[in-house]
Order: sequence, then structure tokens, then C-alpha cells
Amino acid sequence: MLQSLIDWLDRMGPRLYKAFIEGDRWKLYLQGLGVTMELTVIALIFGVILGLIVAVVRSAHDQQRLGRRNFLLGVLNFICQIYTTVIRGTPMLVQLFIWTFVIFPTQRNKVLVAFIGLGVNSGAYVAEIIRGGLMSVDAGQSEAGRSLGLGYVDTMRFIVIPQAFKNILPSLGNEFITLFKDTSLAQAIGGAEMLYYASTIGGRTFDYMPPLLGIAGMYLVIVIVFTWLQGRLERRLRESDRR
Repeated sequence: MLQSLIDWLDRMGPRLYKAFIEGDRWKLYLQGLGVTMELTVIALIFGVILGLIVAVVRSAHDQQRLGRRNFLLGVLNFICQIYTTVIRGTPMLVQLFIWTFVIFPTQRNKVLVAFIGLGVNSGAYVAEIIRGGLMSVDAGQSEAGRSLGLGYVDTMRFIVIPQAFKNILPSLGNEFITLFKDTSLAQAIGGAEMLYYASTIGGRTFDYMPPLLGIAGMYLVIVIVFTWLQGRLERRLRESDRR
């Protein structure tokens, strides 16, 4: 058994050297990781901003009183519904292809296209997450804000959204993890992230297993770390509620 392990390590040693050490190829993995994290963070920020706008529009429409419907709000709500339905109902890879070959066919910066595609996709899911969180807050909270003389925007800003944030944090964390892993799809349109460099190195060494297993381990470690951080933040929020 021990001899078999030694023989396997002897065979893997040169393969690992070619995949990670030779020609300072480890720097390419770090470069790809940097682009992956940048894609994730910027796309999530874009998605949260877009999702918040959509969620507020849809929540405001749903909370209108009978007989006092706002026409403009109804139109905006209809547009938001189409947006969330189309984006959530089609694969992200297909959306990235549309952004790349249909909407921005002359754009050479594929990472920028991936930013837009991932952000717009994330926005649809974040919108439903935030809308669910807003709707979970008791309606009496909004009425209390109105009775204090606060307008709709101030009521949402100071009363409803802070309470909804605690409810949506786990789902937002899961969206971040999903988005982080989905950045690998940017490789299909030429985005230079981790999978792009791993595939390139595998093509040069004619050995795809070490680089692919390497980035799989990188993805796994980062997801574990972020999940741990998310758990700690959730515990902090629960402890603050008890005080």
C-alpha cells in the first residue's frame, strides 16, 4: 500500500511541477483568482443595486391600496416582472453568449462583458431575495413609520430594509457563493479567470488533470472560508437581537 502511494507520488511529481511550478505558472492561477474575485464582487454589487431597485418597485406596487393604483408604478412593475422572468428562466451561459455575440459583438474586453452579464443575472435573483425579505417584515412596521411622519422612502430606508436585511442575509450569502462559482462560465466567452488559465496551462502541458484539480481546490477553500464568515455574521446578528 505504501509502495503504491510512493509510486503514485513519483508519477504525479513531474505533472504537478509542469502544471504549477515550471515557468512560474502559479502566478497565472493567482492572476485568474484575482479576476474571479473581482468578477464576483463587482457583479454582486451591481446585482444588489439592480435587485434592490426592482424589489422596491415590485413591493411598492404590491402594497398599493385598492382603488389607489399608480399607473406609472404599474408599468414599472410590469417591466420588472418581465426582467426577472426572462433572466431567471434562461441559462446564464446563454445570456453570456447573447451579451457577447449579439449585444456587444465588437467589445474585445470579455471580462467587462462578463461583469455586465453576471451582474444582470444576479440582479434578477437578488430582486426576488430582497422582495421576499421586504414582504416578510410586518406591515405594521410601515404603518408605524407613516404615523411618525416618514415618507415611503424614509420608511423603507430606516425601518423596513434594516429588518429585512437580517432575513435575507443567508440567501444573499448563498447568491454570492453561486455567483463566485458561476464566474467560471466567463471562460466560454474568453474571460481570463481561473478556469481560462487552467485550461490554457492544460493545453500547453497536454495534461488537464492537475490544473483543473488545483482550481477546484481553490474554489472549495474560498467557499468554505466564506461560508464560515457568513455563519459568524449570522450568529452576531442573532446575538444582537437577543440583547
